[in-house]
Amino acid sequence: MSQLGTVGFFMKKVMLVVFNGDEMCFIHVLLSALDMSEKSFDVGIIIGGASTKLISKLEKEAHFLHALWEKVKTKGLVTGACRACANKMGTLKAAEWIGLPIIGDMSGHSSLAAFMDDGFNIITF
Repeated sequence: MSQLGTVGFFMKKVMLVVFNGDEMCFIHVLLSALDMSEKSFDVGIIIGGASTKLISKLEKEAHFLHALWEKVKTKGLVTGACRACANKMGTLKAAEWIGLPIIGDMSGHSSLAAFMDDGFNIITF
């Protein structure tokens, strides 16, 4: 198999992990997840770090990212929110209330190794 073929094969499973709480960064996560999903990638989003503070904001219909957020949630592309980070940012209850899976299998944080063991490539934002 060529190197290009190997890269293409391995890139079919991608976990987008967003730590950055900037909305203009988060838009790239949402758009990338939708793009990859439409191209038959097995893709998910983990919301961690400062990005967990966006959870409550994205739920508001007036927020400019709300429609994209709803589309990503409807397609089941949000793998989960980091328990420790959401707790620290004060958004754990909001994440639970809207039904986001809560991940805390590594001392309260999301274990990336578990996803890598499952064949996912990790891209961080």
